[in-house]
Amino acid sequence: MKELSNIKKGAIGEKYTAKYLKRHKFRILAHNLRNRYSEIDIIAESKEYIVFVEVKTRRENQPLRPSAAVNFAKQQKIMKAAKHYLSYTYTTLKQPRFDVAEVYLNDKNKVVRINYIENAFWQGGNYAVL
Repeated sequence: MKELSNIKKGAIGEKYTAKYLKRHKFRILAHNLRNRYSEIDIIAESKEYIVFVEVKTRRENQPLRPSAAVNFAKQQKIMKAAKHYLSYTYTTLKQPRFDVAEVYLNDKNKVVRINYIENAFWQGGNYAVL
C-alpha cells in the first residue's frame, strides 16, 4: 500500500475526529483555523465547553503515542491561538478545554481506532499530555 503524505493522513484523522465529536453532541465551529499564533485543527462546542482539539494521526503499532508530538511549545501555540480566537472571533462564556485526538490507521489507510483525550493540557496546568 502506498504511504500517504502527512497532510492526507492528517485530513483523514481530522474528518474522523469531527464525526466522533458530532456523535458526542458537539457542534463543529471551525476546521484548520489559522491565525498568527498557530493552527487549531478543530474547534467545537458542547453545552458546557468550547473545545480546541489537536488531532494527531499515525499508523497503529508505532513506538510513540501520537500525543507525544503535542509538546510544551505546541501547547503554548495552541493556547495563544485559542485566546486570540476567543478575543476576536467567538465570544462565549463557555469553559475552554484543550483536547487531543489520537487517530490510528491500519496499513490500508483505514481508521482502526481513536483515543480521545479530554483536558489533555490546560493553561496553568502541568502541560503533560496524559
